[in-house]
Amino acid sequence: MTSFSDARSFFPTPAPEPAQIEAGFRFGSVGTHSSRTLMLSELRSVLDHTASGSDRAGYKRSVVDDNCLGKPTASTRRLSFQRLSELYSLDPQVTLFRLLRRLWAMDAGSQPQLAILVALARDPLLRCSAPVVLSLKVGEEFSRTDAEAALRTGTEGRLNDSILAKVVRNCASSWAQAGHLHGRTFKHRQQIKPHFVSVTMALAVGFTAGIRGETLFSSPWMRVLDADPATARNLALEAKRAGLIDLRISDKIVDLQLERLGPGFASSLK
Repeated sequence: MTSFSDARSFFPTPAPEPAQIEAGFRFGSVGTHSSRTLMLSELRSVLDHTASGSDRAGYKRSVVDDNCLGKPTASTRRLSFQRLSELYSLDPQVTLFRLLRRLWAMDAGSQPQLAILVALARDPLLRCSAPVVLSLKVGEEFSRTDAEAALRTGTEGRLNDSILAKVVRNCASSWAQAGHLHGRTFKHRQQIKPHFVSVTMALAVGFTAGIRGETLFSSPWMRVLDADPATARNLALEAKRAGLIDLRISDKIVDLQLERLGPGFASSLK
């Protein structure tokens, strides 16, 4: 599997497109990882507590009023909701969150992979760290120095050294929560095992980002799942058999249709 060295390769165009922003992607040089990690356990609690058909106000009630995260004060509950919203939106009007909510309960083992895919789409800081992690071979040590250099370049030097070090720690923790890194003081790369549910998410996120055709199976979004193109194709066909997507592959022509993921996808993902 070839490596990639620039977080911009997650997108086919050098500048953000209006459709990407409308779908929920976020760009710039700031992000939630300046203060938080993937918040995977908190996300699980919120989604477990909140009915799948709820609107954004329903998710806010779960966190702020019902205190499903068990926070000690109203201010920490509100802050937790804000940070979770930055990472995942918690708004069914946003395409990326609809994808997450649609697929979340289908396979518990895929949940960390679903979370990291959406967080990467919505946090530019985490996205800057991705090439450093994904280019490591299994067993290689995660380099904080390399991650700091990638983040310094990706943010055009806008972060001071102390904030940069904190972002690197938070990103490393997030990649560990997702399964890509293990270890406490020194973290090392480990390979994750993709599932057709998480491959569905990677295809849909890549498609929403503007990627088309054969490249969907080799894009950085698919690389997040440690899936080579052949594995990605096989799991995509499993997703088709499970009724999640419509997919036709002929030579190098790939026709992906996402209407089965729920109402609105036919129009929002064109």
